[in-house]
Amino acid sequence: MRYGIGELARRTGTDVQTIRWYERIGLLPPAPRTAGGQRRFDQRHLERLTFIRHARELGFSLEAVRSLLRLVDEPEAPCEEADAIARARLKEVESRIRRLEALREELRRMVAACRGGRVRECRVIRVLADHELCLYEDHRRPRRRRARAQAEPGDGGDVRAT
Repeated sequence: MRYGIGELARRTGTDVQTIRWYERIGLLPPAPRTAGGQRRFDQRHLERLTFIRHARELGFSLEAVRSLLRLVDEPEAPCEEADAIARARLKEVESRIRRLEALREELRRMVAACRGGRVRECRVIRVLADHELCLYEDHRRPRRRRARAQAEPGDGGDVRAT
C-alpha cells in the first residue's frame, strides 16, 4: 500500500514538516515520487516512522535514534548496543528526575515560607535574590548545602536542612 505524506502523517501522528525533515536528514529513506512529484510512502516508511516517533517520545536523541535504526537494519547483530543506548537514556532520565525532585523540594520550601504580606518581606523574592538561602548549591546537580550555623534575623529559623 502507498501513502501520501498527509496520510502517513495522520497514521503516525507526525507533522508533515517533521516527516520531510526526517527524510532530509536521512532517518527516513527517500520516498519514491509520482510523475507529479508527490512522495509515495510504503509500509516500510510507516513502520520506520512509527519507530522514530516512539523513540523520540521516549526522549532518545536524534543521534541515538540514528544508531538504533542502524541496528534495526542489521537484525542478526547482537543487541548489546541497543541495550547500552537504552541504559544511557535511563541514566539521563533518572538524573533529570533527581533534579526535578530537588527543584520541587526547593520550590515547596520557598512557597511554604512565604507569609503573605509585603514584597519587601516576601520569602520567594528573598530566596530568588539570594541563592545562599537555597537548600541546594546547584539546582542542576542537586547536592544539599551544609547547614548554616545561625538563622538569619527575622527568618524564623534556618531555611536549609540540618
